Order: sequence, then C-alpha cells, then structure tokens
Amino acid sequence: MHPASPHQHRTRLNINAPGTGAGQASHPTQQQPQQQQQHTVQISSSTHPYQGLKTSENDEMGCVELLATAISVLIMVLTFPFSVFICFKVVSEYERAVIFRMGRLRSGGARGPGVFFVLPCVDDYYPVDLRTVSFDVPPQEVLSKDSVTVTVDAVVYYRISDPLKAVIQVSNYSHSTRLLAATTLRNVLGTRNLSELLTERETISHTMQMSLDEATDPWGVKVERVEIKDVSLPTALQRAMAAEAEAAREARAKVIAAEGEMKSSRALKEASEIISASPSALQLRYLQTLSSISAEKNSTIIFPLPMELLTPFLNSSAQFAANAHATPSPLHRHQHQHHQ
Repeated sequence: MHPASPHQHRTRLNINAPGTGAGQASHPTQQQPQQQQQHTVQISSSTHPYQGLKTSENDEMGCVELLATAISVLIMVLTFPFSVFICFKVVSEYERAVIFRMGRLRSGGARGPGVFFVLPCVDDYYPVDLRTVSFDVPPQEVLSKDSVTVTVDAVVYYRISDPLKAVIQVSNYSHSTRLLAATTLRNVLGTRNLSELLTERETISHTMQMSLDEATDPWGVKVERVEIKDVSLPTALQRAMAAEAEAAREARAKVIAAEGEMKSSRALKEASEIISASPSALQLRYLQTLSSISAEKNSTIIFPLPMELLTPFLNSSAQFAANAHATPSPLHRHQHQHHQ
C-alpha cells in the first residue's frame, strides 16, 4: 500500500481528535456525517487530477531522491547551455507525454502539446500518440452456432482517450487490444448462426465494438469502430449453397411459368368467346395479324385460311361424290348387259 498523504493524516486527526464532550457523544449521528463528508472531499481533491489513479506523487521524497534531484540540477547548471538540448522536450499536437521522476508520476498529468522540461538522469517520459490507429484482426476459424466452420477477419479502429491509464494501467496497450479483439471476435461469432453471419454484419460489428470498448476502458483505450471484412466459407459448403439457391430459383421459375400459362389460357378462353359471337371479328383479327407481319419486312407471309370459307365447297363436293356413287356410269351399264 502507498503511504498516506499529509491531507489524509490531517483528516484522521480531525476525525479522532479529542474534545468531543458528553453532549457530542450522545448525538453521534450529527457529527459523523459531517466528518465523513470532510474526509471524502479531501481524498477526492488529491486523486481528481488523475481520474482515480492511485499514485505516490504526493508522498514526501526520501533522502536518496532529494540527493539525486540536487545532483541532476547541479549537472544541468554546470553543462549549460548544452543541457538545454536534453532538458527541453517537444511533443506534437497529436501527442502527450507522461513524465516519471525517480519512478513516480509527476504532478500535473500528461504534458503537451508543446515544450516541457525534464531533469537529466532522474526524469523519464513516455510519449503517447492520440491519433486513431487501425489494425487487421488475423483470420479466425470460428464454429458457428449451427456447427458450421467459417473463417472471419475484421478491422478495428481505436485511439487513446487517457494517456495516463494507457501508460500506468497496462504494459502494452496496442498488443493487449489486438489479442482482446481476436478473442472477442471468436466469442461473438460463436453465438450466431451462419445466416446471421452473412446478413447481420452491422449488428455483429456493433456488438463487438461495445464489448471491446467496455473491456479496454480501464486501459484508457477508446474503440471507435469495428468492421467485419470477409466471411469465408468452405468450398464444399459454397457448392451446396449454390446448388440449393439454383434449385430454388428453378422452382420459382417453373411456378411463375405455370401461373403465366394459366392466366394466358384464361385470357384466350375469354377472347375466343368474344370472337365467336361475331364471325367478322375473326376476319378482322386475321387482317391485324397480316399487318403486324408485314411491318417486320418478311419475304414469306403465311396466310391462314379460315375453314368456314371452305365449308360450302366441301359440302358440295361431298354431295357430288355421293350422287356419282349412287348412279352407275354408261360404261358400267354396257359391261353389265354384255355379261348377261
């Protein structure tokens, strides 16, 4: 545990200080809330600049630390102006610097952007980039909820929201975020069916983003976006799905063709009933068909001849044949007499 700060010592003294009379002891409920409130305010004022991070920067420095700091200042003075190039550091607009003096975090939080001062030999600083960083999640072989093996890869965008937590709370925030992204991808996709993996990519990406952001918040990392790049299926499964889709399309095409034939037959039936009511309507239909054929510039035109026009001729020819068969010819009569 870190040693208590002087403010905390004073708070304890105020809480346990003597001088509480009998009347005050008889009413503990009136004094205890006020003392507890004072204690809470003093502690929060010491940890507020670092957003709850427990550090030892407010502790008193030991003799060794004071001696090392004095020697560092003396070296800086003796080597002036050459020490200026070592003591003054510059960080860009998109960077912040976390400074440690003798292993303890310096007061004031992260420095930057601009110029800041460090003492040689006793101060260490760690620059942190605040720009958005993207990385590819390696392809992961995932077993979906319906027991189908798929290979999925994704891309993650993140940035540093708190430089102090990114340096103090985790050893390597970039490597940790990459490993966590790969694990989260497998865990999220393992709870989905294959159809959901192919059709609900945005929902899966949002779920991954929320899970990663919640897990990396103690590290000072803000996950801004997660995108599923590709979902690779096995070759055999692709062929099976293609065959299934083709069979479904053919079935739908046959159903549509059958429905079209049924509708067209009904229309033709209604048209035939209308045309049969008027014999001249059929002749007009023939003329319209000839007009449409002649518009296409065809060299051969087939003209359908209605059977109603040939009916009188067929009837007369049939009657003539019947009469001829009933009346014998002169040659036949002569042969019959000669035979007798």
